[in-house]
Amino acid sequence: MTQRHGFPGRLHLSDRVGLILTAALVALGLWTSTARAGADHQRIVSIGGSVTEIVYALGEERRIVARDSTSLYPEAALELPDVGYVRGLSPEGVLSVRPDMIIAEADAGPEDAVELLKSTDLPIVLVPEQYSADGIVTKIEVVGDALGVPEKAAALAAQVRADLDAVAREIAAMGQPAKRVLFILSTQGGRIMASGTGTSADAMIALAGGENAMDDFDGYKPVTAEAIAGAAPDVILMMDRRGGHSSSDQELFAMPALSTTPAAASGSVVRMNGLLLLGFGPRTAQAVRDLNTELYWTN
Repeated sequence: MTQRHGFPGRLHLSDRVGLILTAALVALGLWTSTARAGADHQRIVSIGGSVTEIVYALGEERRIVARDSTSLYPEAALELPDVGYVRGLSPEGVLSVRPDMIIAEADAGPEDAVELLKSTDLPIVLVPEQYSADGIVTKIEVVGDALGVPEKAAALAAQVRADLDAVAREIAAMGQPAKRVLFILSTQGGRIMASGTGTSADAMIALAGGENAMDDFDGYKPVTAEAIAGAAPDVILMMDRRGGHSSSDQELFAMPALSTTPAAASGSVVRMNGLLLLGFGPRTAQAVRDLNTELYWTN
C-alpha cells in the first residue's frame, strides 16, 4: 500500500470549471467522438496496482502511457509517468498525458475527480473488486474486454484460477490447526490500526490457512490493547515498509498492546510486499503460498 499523496481540495463542478476543462480537452486533442469510435485504444492510463499488473500479464503494456502511484509491479511500470495516488487523483494530472481510455480499480477517487473525468466522455472502465478467486477472474475479464483482447484474458484467467485451485488443495491437505493472525495496517502514533472482516487482508489470511484474530468488526479500525489481548494472535502480519512507516520487531513487541500476546512470546512477525499480499491480481496464488509458508513453516 502506498502513502496517500496530497490533494488540493474537493473539485466543484461549476460552469466555469466546465468551460476551462473543455478548453483544456480541445488543447490536448481529446476529441470524444474519436475516443468512442476507437476500438483499439492505444493511450491508456492504468489506475490501481492490480489493474496495471493485469495489463502487463496480458502483454498489452505498450498501450499504457501513465499509471498511478500504487502500480509498482512489474518494475518496468516504474518508468511510466505517475498521475498520483489511486484515491487522490487530480483530473488535470490524468488528462495531461492525453489518454484515450482510463482503466481503474473501482475505489479510484476522490468521487468528484472521477465524476469530472466521466463528464469528458473519455471512456472510463471501473474494475470491480472482490476478494476471491472469482473476483480476480472477473477483474482479468473486465480488463481484457476493455483492451479488446478477450481471448488473452480467458487464457490468463484460466491459468490464474488453476494456480489458485492448486494452492487451495495443497493447504487443505496440510490439516494443521489454523493460526490466529492479526493484520496491522499501521502503528502510527502508537495507535494500532488492524483489519477486521471484509478486507483483502482478511481474505488473504483465510486463503493461506489462517484465522483472522479480529473478526468482530468490518474493515480497518483502531483497536485497543484489551481487544488485542482478547484476540490472542499467534502471528502479526504487516506490509513490508521502509523508512518512517516501518517498525522493527523489537519496537513492535515493546508496545503494551502487543507485548503480552502469544505472537510476542514467540516473536512471530510476517512482513510481505503490500501489493503482492493485498492486490488480488495475477500473482495472488504466489502470495497465498508465500504467506502459508511464513505462517506454518517459518514461524
